[in-house]
Amino acid sequence: MCESAICFDADKVVATLSNVLCNATAPTHENDDMLLDNDSCHAFLPYPAVPVPNASDGRLAGLTFAAKDLFDVTGYPTGGGNPLMLALSGIKPTTAPTVQKLLDAGARFVGKTHTDELAFSMNGKNAHFGTPRNGAAPDRICGGSSCGSASAVSNNLCDFALGTDTGGSVRAPANHCGLYGIRPSHGRISLAKTLDLSPSLDTCGYLARDVATFARVSDVLLGSDSAPLPERVRLLRATDLWALLEAPGREALAPAAMRIEGLLGTATAVTATFDSLDSLYWNFRYVQGREAWLTDGPFIERHAPPLGPGVADRFAWAKGVTDAQFEEGTAYRARFVAHMEALLGNDGVLLMPTMPDVAPLLTDSEAALENYRNLAIRMLSFAGLARLPQVSLPLASRLGAPLGISLLGPRGSDRSLVALAETIAA
Repeated sequence: MCESAICFDADKVVATLSNVLCNATAPTHENDDMLLDNDSCHAFLPYPAVPVPNASDGRLAGLTFAAKDLFDVTGYPTGGGNPLMLALSGIKPTTAPTVQKLLDAGARFVGKTHTDELAFSMNGKNAHFGTPRNGAAPDRICGGSSCGSASAVSNNLCDFALGTDTGGSVRAPANHCGLYGIRPSHGRISLAKTLDLSPSLDTCGYLARDVATFARVSDVLLGSDSAPLPERVRLLRATDLWALLEAPGREALAPAAMRIEGLLGTATAVTATFDSLDSLYWNFRYVQGREAWLTDGPFIERHAPPLGPGVADRFAWAKGVTDAQFEEGTAYRARFVAHMEALLGNDGVLLMPTMPDVAPLLTDSEAALENYRNLAIRMLSFAGLARLPQVSLPLASRLGAPLGISLLGPRGSDRSLVALAETIAA
């Protein structure tokens, strides 16, 4: 399932790590529910199944979950989608607090899922480890970088899955695979013992097929809101974001938008940007790029690992972000945060498309995928730069593939947005 000549190293590294795992933990495979040995969708890393204890009861009892291979889990390595990072990882002695919180609530861990290389992509096509299958549209990409998590959930291999979202890495797969997905308020859910990409933009999100499971997980990971929405919200329609869609996409989402307005009230048309979408795009990229290079640049420069198509180009670009550009991006973000706070107040909810269209085809060229990604960032960077929560709902389709619509709310209103999703789904 590899897609380039550089993938042979991945097979060797996984085999080596498998031997280490087997010798270190001697797993018995007595748990028949472990899914790692029965993954026809290429959603999971092929690590031997190491039992991870969970509580016998709790709010998530009876549910299974997976975690993107950025989260530490006791008895497993953390590879981050890169063979050398995997080789250097070693077996982790402790579990990330967010994963542990799910275990303590009774959910059963069933494996670690594939991610785009170093989480710096939006396509879910890892040049070293292959491409997970989209359970909702098998001829299309899952989206990244939480591709394996979306694949596992959309193919019914687990009930929900953890991902991370820096520039859309939960929301894009949610759109592409017909799932509920959330990017929470920045810092709302712990990312301790998780590989970073861009720390001031990184968030921990999750994906589920149905809104009831999505809400149960939200109760555990989000808790109570610090800024709950009032009973009656002020719905806003981001006309500049809707304008990014071509006519077929707008037509496909129109019934979902009408349904939401019928429940929450007629949306007021607003321009969500305070200058231009291009300014938003570039300033987001300056912040993300500089921080990504600070995070992974030392590893790349010391070891010179072969990086897959697109990922190598993005890191090369990130290395060249200047101090002036980063300062410009940081100043822009401060103004954008203030702008969105004024626009939303404590009761505003922005109605917006999740992505520019349905998932690209697996056969699309690298150039076509990059064009789609650059258009998508103009939508996805809203929540990231403003540090706001966004929930994607799988309420539409086009060309036989899912298409999501999103609600974006004030900082700290995450659980309230999930409650709105419950109301809409009902």
